[in-house]
Amino acid sequence: MKTLATLAAAAILSLSSKAQTNWNVDASHSKLGFAVTHMMVSETEGKFKVYEGKVTSEKADTDFTNAKIDFAVDAASINTDDEKRDGHLKSPDFFDVAKYPKITFKSISMKPGKIKGTYILTGDLTMHGVTKPVVLTAIGASKIVKDPYGMERYAFKVTGALNRKDYGLAWNAALEAGGVAVSEEVRLDINIEITKAKS
Repeated sequence: MKTLATLAAAAILSLSSKAQTNWNVDASHSKLGFAVTHMMVSETEGKFKVYEGKVTSEKADTDFTNAKIDFAVDAASINTDDEKRDGHLKSPDFFDVAKYPKITFKSISMKPGKIKGTYILTGDLTMHGVTKPVVLTAIGASKIVKDPYGMERYAFKVTGALNRKDYGLAWNAALEAGGVAVSEEVRLDINIEITKAKS
């Protein structure tokens, strides 16, 4: 009986494994962007240029309910099109990239939203040595497409916001007219293109 039970369990695990679909993030066709309010009047945008990620879905179609997502970002790859500002962001005043070189995200749940094709994505974000849960909105593409090389591709637009002070990125400067130089709220603007891994 134990042998039969063991074989049955192995068969179930095997079927479960086959049902999963693995995807890799195509960083060359993605954007990991963010924006903050500068001097209380304008918006400054930035992005991270070096990152990698994997997505595991339970189905082979466009239903990403319960998908598992793992992301790792090179904090030193931050780019705001201003070398001096980027240097400050890499310093201990902000990301302290020498001490905390990686930013990671690991999903906890991915549930369908009220609008078809949208998801409520919850996960643990680790940044500057601090891990906290974040809730994001993901909007999936309408279909999976094949590129000229036969590779299957899909895409998400992910939005949300977080408070940088929650992660210890507390530097700021007071303005003479009132207010501060950089907003505490960071708005996320992320476009992720994924490719189906070869079996």
